[in-house]
Amino acid sequence: MNFDYLSELPVWQGLAIALLVVAAMEVTAYATHRWIMHGKWGWGWHASHHEPHDGYWEKNDLYALVFAGLSISLFAIGALFSVIVWYVGLGVALYGLLYFLAHDGLVHGRLPFRIVPKTGYLQRLYQAHRLHHAVKGREGCVSFGFLYAPPVRKLKAELKRRGIEA
Repeated sequence: MNFDYLSELPVWQGLAIALLVVAAMEVTAYATHRWIMHGKWGWGWHASHHEPHDGYWEKNDLYALVFAGLSISLFAIGALFSVIVWYVGLGVALYGLLYFLAHDGLVHGRLPFRIVPKTGYLQRLYQAHRLHHAVKGREGCVSFGFLYAPPVRKLKAELKRRGIEA
């Protein structure tokens, strides 16, 4: 096999593709979280994330395996056929890393150290996801993004409008 096509795209263009995919993944993750994970179809896995549990793993972690499988597949297909597809796989993998650090690490403390941000973007992300978990069950939640968080005051106002104290 001839792999000359791998050098046909300048690295800066490949990295630009990867960064655009990271942004697109936040939109995809929002939609997946809102309408699949909190929908009837995907709640079976995601419910474990909204309930107390023992141990490190939860059924919800299966979603991470699905997206990791997608990324690995894109890397493999890209390595064989298209450098652009390889960079798309890189974007999915980068999003997965950012998701793990922000959501599992920062918000849910699944790293060997704990950080509770006091100001700025990370505090807003932390608070928004905590407000997401203020609702019991799958209905009525707010803030479905993982790297973008709406202003906390808007989320609190929406919960109050729904009759939920946060």
